[in-house]
Amino acid sequence: MKSFEESGHGWFWSIDPDGQLTYISDNIAQALSDDDTPLVGTRFAEVFAQADDDLTGRRTLPFLLARQSAFEKVTVRAAKARDPRCWSVSGCPQFDQTGRFTGYRGSAVDVTEQRKSSEHASQLAKYDSLTGLPNRRRMSEILDNSLLETAHRDKPCAVMLIDLDRFKQVNDTLGHPAGDALLKQVAERLTRIVGDREKVFRLGGDEFQIILPNCEDRGIIGDMAADIIAVLSQPYWVEGSRCIVGASIGVAVAPVDGASRDELIRNADLALYASKSGGRGRFRFFSSDLLRVAEDKRALEEDLRDALSRGEISLAYQPIVSAANNSITGVEALMRWDHPGRGPISPALFIPIAEEAGLIGPLGEWALRKACEDAAGWPVKLRVAVNVSPIQFMEESLPLIVQSALDTSGLSPDRLELEITEGVFVGESPSTDSMFTTLKEIGVRLALDDFGTGYSSLGYLRTAPFDKIKIDQTFVRAATLPGSRNGAIIAAIVALAEALGMETTAEGIEYMDQLQLIRSLRVSHIQGWVYSKALSCDELSRRLDAGDWVIEPAGPARQRSNRQAMYRKVGIIHGHRYRTAIMRNLSESGALIEGASEAPLGTLIVVDFGDGQLAFARVSRAAGRQHGIAFEQELVDDGDGGLCTSHRVSPYVLGTLGLPNPGDPDKDVGDGENPAPLEELATKLGLTLAPRSREPAVPIHMQLSAGLAGSDVPTFREVSERYLESVRGDEQSREGAKRDLRNHILPRFGQLRLDQVSETDIVTWLAAKGEAEGLPPGTDSRLHSLLSRMWALAVELKLPGADSNPLEGSFRFDRRGQGDILLTAAEAERLLEAARNGYNRQLRFILSLLMLTGARPGEILNARWDQLDLAVGVWRLDMPGGEKIRELRLTVAALTLLAELPRWPGCAWLVPNPATKRPYRSVVRSWEAARSAAGLAYLDLDDLRYCDLGSIVWEERLLDIARDVAAHSGGDPPQELTRAA
Repeated sequence: MKSFEESGHGWFWSIDPDGQLTYISDNIAQALSDDDTPLVGTRFAEVFAQADDDLTGRRTLPFLLARQSAFEKVTVRAAKARDPRCWSVSGCPQFDQTGRFTGYRGSAVDVTEQRKSSEHASQLAKYDSLTGLPNRRRMSEILDNSLLETAHRDKPCAVMLIDLDRFKQVNDTLGHPAGDALLKQVAERLTRIVGDREKVFRLGGDEFQIILPNCEDRGIIGDMAADIIAVLSQPYWVEGSRCIVGASIGVAVAPVDGASRDELIRNADLALYASKSGGRGRFRFFSSDLLRVAEDKRALEEDLRDALSRGEISLAYQPIVSAANNSITGVEALMRWDHPGRGPISPALFIPIAEEAGLIGPLGEWALRKACEDAAGWPVKLRVAVNVSPIQFMEESLPLIVQSALDTSGLSPDRLELEITEGVFVGESPSTDSMFTTLKEIGVRLALDDFGTGYSSLGYLRTAPFDKIKIDQTFVRAATLPGSRNGAIIAAIVALAEALGMETTAEGIEYMDQLQLIRSLRVSHIQGWVYSKALSCDELSRRLDAGDWVIEPAGPARQRSNRQAMYRKVGIIHGHRYRTAIMRNLSESGALIEGASEAPLGTLIVVDFGDGQLAFARVSRAAGRQHGIAFEQELVDDGDGGLCTSHRVSPYVLGTLGLPNPGDPDKDVGDGENPAPLEELATKLGLTLAPRSREPAVPIHMQLSAGLAGSDVPTFREVSERYLESVRGDEQSREGAKRDLRNHILPRFGQLRLDQVSETDIVTWLAAKGEAEGLPPGTDSRLHSLLSRMWALAVELKLPGADSNPLEGSFRFDRRGQGDILLTAAEAERLLEAARNGYNRQLRFILSLLMLTGARPGEILNARWDQLDLAVGVWRLDMPGGEKIRELRLTVAALTLLAELPRWPGCAWLVPNPATKRPYRSVVRSWEAARSAAGLAYLDLDDLRYCDLGSIVWEERLLDIARDVAAHSGGDPPQELTRAA
């Protein structure tokens, strides 16, 4: 025993009935005593404590000693943490001859290294060795615990599955070490966005997962998903090479989307698949429709395997027309599937299924042979274009199939055009160039399909022998809409094609104004419904026999902006009755419904979209059984171009309330004689209903259209619209304000008037919200600042109920908390110097005018010379909303700066873009660069309005920086401005 003590691997101890040490080995006593104070006489439980992570399941050390029974292998450490070692302690109670308890005797063994080894093994088992993130096993543990909270405490839990797009290309081109380095950077970016490394998991390969406990707001989740996609899509630098990947995300939220781990992850995976199928680089929430789609897809795959042999597949031909003379120059072969039970199936649905199921090869070969056979029998020698899948293109047998189809049909090779998408250039290899060479030797034509929508790189156009570039219809559809840049993109594609000696075809032309634009941009060929839909082979042959070579275009005159027009059933709860209605259009803030019973303006109703999505709304327009409604809480983006509610109601809650599904027979809700008000229903559903005044407020869009906004006390929703209009030019701040308004402020205060809210209401609400929702640090001050800025705008507009801003005293300096100075003279000097050295020549003038005048960013960007009354030194500005004008007094410093502004002949704007002589739509990029260079990342553009630096500071330190030199002015300032200065 003495030798064991001296070895240092263990020690002995004994205590009396009171728990005080009567013996402890010298080696451990010396290690734990700094001043050689003897440990004998000290209570054992005060010297040692049970280790925090002891997993034996026993009670605490004092409890074990009080039981007066034997114990073993309890892990302890020094109570005061002076010694990092751990020991496994065992003890046996001692009794005298009479049975009286006399204390404990025991031993201890050093288990420090053993524990380190165990911890390391646990780390390897639960954490990814490459990224350091928790792995799939750890994810399962955490998700199971979160779902237990969901089941027992009704706390929701969101799961986001993330899959990297184009990651395989990095591995294939740069090697797996480069791919590993990129994955580490992806892990770091995800951790920064989420803010908690234990919520981000790497499942393997390029798959990641995020768990968000106690989160179900699809507006917040959607914003995070959009941020993740944007951040992960930014370039990476790996071993000196620039890499770009993307991300697709699927989201499922418990308990609505699943109560078990397997069910929740399966549904998130279905949503991920839908986001990737929808074009990648997007997010998608799970819905029950996706499950039905997955089941339908499996059924269609089985049916598609026999569709060709059963004669269900056919080809249709859409004419391709010369833009110069409207004559048919060729046709595109389009595959059609007439399902015996479901009728026509869209190619957009069954072609991806065929590619995934390995069926595209036989289908593609059949289409190629059939198109050649049909074209050889036409009375006119038209070209026929056949689509070739990237999977087909990579098959070595493709040239043999093409040659065989030509030989069998007798079709001349120059009449066959193979349409190939940019997808064939992913992971480009020498075999790609070899395939192009072989096909051209056969004599067929090659067209680059869907140009600009895939993996666009001009590099492959140097070598790939294309005869034609097809401009995708996504560029055509919005080309004629106001503000669209698609026309410029089309013009650039045409110029590129002409320079390379290629033809161009624009797809999807449906409107006459689109046709006129495409012709003006010198596109050589046109394809779309404005000329003809796809025709069967027999119909095309008859038209060609009749000499119908020329097609006169016909269609609607103008394209309208995309609207979410629809025709779908929804449920409506009005009074105590659940009814079925038809929704005809939908937007974030409202909808048009038909079929509901008559309801007066301001009536509160509930709209049931199905799948647990219920939204409260008020009637804003009524005409018989047709109602326009405004939602109490705006809908949010569903990640797929549609809209959804922020929250959903669980099936269990819906079942307890007895609500039917939309489309089911109408029924009473609650007690028909004494129906519960809808406010009580909102509480039962767990939905937030914004408080309202005693008299129903007129909807905002009706206030504005009727000119009532200035006559009644406005609501916070109305003021928010004015505020967003006022901060144009700082798009980043504007988008942040929109998110905060939608997710936080408007659900609580949107329907309240200014005179119904005090500073105490806001401060109390922020404190309670932060505690209940666990808001990130700084969120409360950000929301407080935004509310105060809105209120300050209402004061400037002199709106009723806004005589003063009760929040003004605390919002100006909340961002820095450094006394009474928002921006020092030295910081302003650095900022203007950075602006002067940036690429935007006008930015220093814009920033200077913000600081000198207190005008808003949007007002300065759109300021005109005719708004200046220089004789009296006044600047008259249109207020947001357009019905009022406010006057700003111009200081001597401001007039001096205005005299230095560059001015171009015939240009009415104070600080236009020098390239276009038109106002900037936004200066966010140049502003971001300037404030970053000046080390003022905390500063918002709108903050500059509240910088009071004084005229002396401007004249002595800042004016020279802000001034322009005459050589850059492009024109002289007006003489009266010079005199006024």
